[in-house]
Amino acid sequence: MTARIFAKLLVGVLCVLVITLVALETLVTRRTETSYMAQRERDLLEKARLLAELSPTGFSELPHGRFQELGRQAGARITVIAHDGTVLADSDADPEQMENHAGRPEVAAALRGEVGSSRRVSPTMGIMFYYVAVPIPAGALRVAVPLADLESEVAAMRKETLLSMVYAFIPAMLVAAFLARWFSSRLGRIIEFAGHLADGGFRQRLNWKGRDELALLASKLDETAAKLEQSFDQLAREHAELERMEQVRKDFVINVSHELRTPLASIQGYTETLLDGAINDPEHNLQFLQIIRANAERLTNLANDLLTLSRIELKLQALQPAVWNVNQLVNRCVETLKPLADRKRITLEVRPAPGGATIYCDAEGFHQALSNLLDNAIKFTPQGGWVRVSASPTRGREGGGFVEVTVEDSGPGIPEQDLPRLFERFYRVDKARSRELGGTGLGLAIVKHAVKAMGGTVRVESAYGEGARFSFTVPAGDAATETAAAG
Repeated sequence: MTARIFAKLLVGVLCVLVITLVALETLVTRRTETSYMAQRERDLLEKARLLAELSPTGFSELPHGRFQELGRQAGARITVIAHDGTVLADSDADPEQMENHAGRPEVAAALRGEVGSSRRVSPTMGIMFYYVAVPIPAGALRVAVPLADLESEVAAMRKETLLSMVYAFIPAMLVAAFLARWFSSRLGRIIEFAGHLADGGFRQRLNWKGRDELALLASKLDETAAKLEQSFDQLAREHAELERMEQVRKDFVINVSHELRTPLASIQGYTETLLDGAINDPEHNLQFLQIIRANAERLTNLANDLLTLSRIELKLQALQPAVWNVNQLVNRCVETLKPLADRKRITLEVRPAPGGATIYCDAEGFHQALSNLLDNAIKFTPQGGWVRVSASPTRGREGGGFVEVTVEDSGPGIPEQDLPRLFERFYRVDKARSRELGGTGLGLAIVKHAVKAMGGTVRVESAYGEGARFSFTVPAGDAATETAAAG
């Protein structure tokens, strides 16, 4: 990838440089040639004017040999033409052999009193000349140089120009190759990084420093990768949560179906037995009716617990938080369940919170949580055992004030492997005994959601054979003041 980018960049830069050099060479050569020819024209004109000022006759009276010497010294061919076009003297040819020059453009202009110039092949010499003629009293004085000499000098200048351009081209190509390599390397990394993003590699980063365009592009790609990573993680969490909820839904349907099937089957069976004639059996009919009533009560309790849990989870149960004396709420709940404890000769002990501590909670939600914990503790504690309820101030994880309510019992305890799932719906440690005692398997789930709705947490500590200790927290009474201030 990088090699292809480097080759394309280098070829592109090479083409640009070549085109630039060709255009520059053409422009410079033409300007140089034009400038050089103009300079030679000025030099020839100055020589012609100088010779005209030195001799009104254009040195035509000099012997031919001296006239030739004068042309060599001037570095040009010198010709003197009379007003009628007759050649009076020429440094490079015999004037008597030369034709009339009145028709030559530069001579015609000089005979009119103007400065004339032209380029053409000399009929006498047979080569290209550059001519400049000026008027003199005797007629016209013409100075000429072969264009071959001019062209060779222009070619030499062009060669020097091209050589200079080549010397400039080599370091330019080296610099271009270095920049192309640097740019292609960085661009290749960006393309590779974009490929990783397309393949789902959202956790990689370029982490480039700088403020150039590629660094800014890399920074934006890093930001895109970070956002994609967050979105992907969020989608993964949501997918996992959806799978968990789907599994919960399936488990819920299975558990509810199972919980409903047993009492319904019992009710149906005993009802059919009574209809088949057992209703007239005084020895068994009352027993069958009592079984039917017990299963009906079990269905009623299950329906009530399901409705309670649904209202709490869907936040349909309107909470009315207020400041309450925690000991007062605990005592009300204990009095409600004390007859159940007395029937099993269970000692129900209350350890009140010191100093008349207050809590900020919904009284109904608090009663649901504590009564479910007490009901479980009494059910699973053997006769003659004890259940203890206590309340004490504590601090939350974020430093806020809470009151912790604890229910302890002398029951059989809970195996360690069952503790993490204890607050799941329909989860039972001892399924047979739980159904025997009339439990629906929803009590601890109701406790968890009720406490959470009031802003607290719930936990359990237990070891098999050593009883259980359930605790939940509710905000202390000063939370009402803080809530009012925040509002």
